[in-house]
Amino acid sequence: MIYEIVGAGLPVAICTLEENERMITQCGGMSWMSPNMKMETGMGGVKNAIGRRFMGESAFLNYYTAKRGPGLIAFASSFPGEIRAFRISPQKGIILQKKAFLAATDGVALSVYFQKRLGAALWSGEGFILEKISGSGTVFAEFDGSVTEYELAPDDQIVMDTGYLAAMSETCSMNVITVPGVKNLLFGGEGMFNTVVRGPGHVYIQSIPINRLAGSLLPHISTKA
Repeated sequence: MIYEIVGAGLPVAICTLEENERMITQCGGMSWMSPNMKMETGMGGVKNAIGRRFMGESAFLNYYTAKRGPGLIAFASSFPGEIRAFRISPQKGIILQKKAFLAATDGVALSVYFQKRLGAALWSGEGFILEKISGSGTVFAEFDGSVTEYELAPDDQIVMDTGYLAAMSETCSMNVITVPGVKNLLFGGEGMFNTVVRGPGHVYIQSIPINRLAGSLLPHISTKA
């Protein structure tokens, strides 16, 4: 599979497959394709389907295979931001924010990653269910706004407002903590919780979570007829 990611703001991943190569996407994830791409819909196992429903994804996946020669298929982002491609191997998996998965080559597996501190995650708005990507191949993920990357050494930490974590290496760990100090909580304007990611590994931070963008636009949307 050869791919290119084109466009700014609302990008698209355009993939060229060799004959009999196959790609996986969520239902409705395909944007355009060559006529020789064969589509099949499946669950990929009941356990995996249930896990995807927990993550807010469809229980079903679409499988696209190039038949009778090379094929082309494109996957467009659904909101302003970036599409990133990650090379996955058994020794190098990645954890994505919920609903970040866009598409992947055959051989990549999508499963549930549970945040350990359930109560804190629920109250914080970060969510206690993330997406774990494992196996072998290439996965495409979409993130909100622009993405900044950091490489964390063992025990290095980075603190961010909830909702800003886009992805992290599976070697990283994540925790949700309360902002210290009563005055900070009441008057700081930063909310009650922060997300802390600890290394070793790579962390990806998005510049504007989609729910934060929606909240900032809401006061400017008139409800009058």
